[in-house]
Amino acid sequence: MSEMSNDFDNDTEWSRDSASNQPLPMAYMDDAGVGRINFKGRMIEDRDWYSLCQLLQRLFMRANINCMKMADLIIAQNFLGSVIYQCETDGNGSDIESDIFEDSIVFGVITMLNMTSEKDIPCVQQLRTFIMQSAEKYATEDVLKKFSDILNDTSRPVGYLINERLVNIPADISIDLLENLQAEIMTAQQKGMEFDFAYYLIIIKLHCREAKNGKPKEDFYTSAEEEFFAQKAINSFVYSMIDDSDVGMSGDWFGGEDAPPPYRKVLLFEADQIPNILDELREKIQEIK
Repeated sequence: MSEMSNDFDNDTEWSRDSASNQPLPMAYMDDAGVGRINFKGRMIEDRDWYSLCQLLQRLFMRANINCMKMADLIIAQNFLGSVIYQCETDGNGSDIESDIFEDSIVFGVITMLNMTSEKDIPCVQQLRTFIMQSAEKYATEDVLKKFSDILNDTSRPVGYLINERLVNIPADISIDLLENLQAEIMTAQQKGMEFDFAYYLIIIKLHCREAKNGKPKEDFYTSAEEEFFAQKAINSFVYSMIDDSDVGMSGDWFGGEDAPPPYRKVLLFEADQIPNILDELREKIQEIK
């Protein structure tokens, strides 16, 4: 694990929306003493196994993918990637690092799995099968062929980029850790490890509200940066999660009978374009602020 992995902080003050009881980012700490929580990235450790399983399960829901074995695989290569955790501050801006906060649930994970060199590992086989079965059902013939060609070309490896975190954690920390992951991948390549990718594959969460009563179709992305990723993909397709949806597991911020139904979008990128995409994304995030 490179030293950079422990250096990223994202200090965000949080309150709660009384209507939805969801955490919302606050620009300041008010006189009532709203608590301040810092989100940080750190090396993936054995104690993160259960949280990793939960994060993966929220993504795949009832798909035939062994999330427990995938969590094992992520931990086995913990020289790559980071988890997002929280720590308190002492009121003076410095962090309180304690076992209480270190051992609590992690709020996200960013890492990479090699879908080509590890294609015979059962959970990776399941992932590949699931993607192709979903593409056969939901993608156009042209997109299906492109996914099939890319996933089956062993001379041009595909990395599965995992970028999962709980709702309402700002995109900034994700960008920092994705950039750090790129540095870690380069280090792994220099050591002769099989992380020289031609393509990256990402699966993102979104909700889609169909056009109705004169209103256009609307897409709602779970993580702010993923709408930008979707715009930059060289190939993609969307598959429905309506039959698999479970409010308790999905972690979605929509509720009620009128909630837009959940979907997933599978994206493909040329690996050498990711640094430029992240640079452009950081600029856009700064403009929004």
